[in-house]
Amino acid sequence: MTSTLIGYARCSTDKQDLAAQQAALLELGVAPDRIYVDRGLTGTNRSRPGLDQALAAVRAGDTLVVPKLDRLARSVPDARAIADSLIARGVKLALGASVYDPVDPMGKMFFNILATFAEFEADLIRLRTREGMAIARAKGKLRGKKPKLSDKQQKELRRMHDTDDYSISDLAELFSVSRPTVYRTLGRQASAT
Repeated sequence: MTSTLIGYARCSTDKQDLAAQQAALLELGVAPDRIYVDRGLTGTNRSRPGLDQALAAVRAGDTLVVPKLDRLARSVPDARAIADSLIARGVKLALGASVYDPVDPMGKMFFNILATFAEFEADLIRLRTREGMAIARAKGKLRGKKPKLSDKQQKELRRMHDTDDYSISDLAELFSVSRPTVYRTLGRQASAT
């Protein structure tokens, strides 16, 4: 039975590039058609289609290859669960060029340390994001999404609605917005008066 290398790469935002991770996987011997990717999904989100496909593609004797552990998981329990599941299925896990060996106490400790650092880094990112949002909110720069309609359009929508000649569906079609947007606009107009 031949052993197959299955690769997995992930980036947290759609704007990030997976080229470096894919190049690393190719250099480690993973065939291009055996690389599964997730874009715009964080490692803390366990529901990742690319990861699910990669996990489904590996068979006993195969090796799942990830460039770094933090691409696979951003929490210790998740990293442990994925690794334990692979081991139970007879699949090896390679973190870059190093194959994780759960029987080796040093390998197990190193894996847990890497998972702890990945989780710590994710926690720091969340903390910095919350701090940045709080500062922006305090400066009045974080106000949420802008309304889809201009002030003038909102007033006209309100005026048309008040005539009772137009239904919510009519207004949504006329202004090229959804019905919930019409309701939100009417609610904002009512609270402003």
